[in-house]
Amino acid sequence: MDYVSALVPPVVMAAFFIGLVVTIVKSQGGSNKAKEDAAVDAALARTESVKQTGSDA
Repeated sequence: MDYVSALVPPVVMAAFFIGLVVTIVKSQGGSNKAKEDAAVDAALARTESVKQTGSDA
């Protein structure tokens, strides 16, 4: 019975890892892609405006 208790943690971790990978893959592209791209574009625009404002001063 010791082998069962030794194998349970790695199996559980593997299952959670597989679930995480599947979730990440499913969330890429599709309807979420436009929303994610817009968020990245907004962050880049803010960074650029801060750089331009900071270099003028």
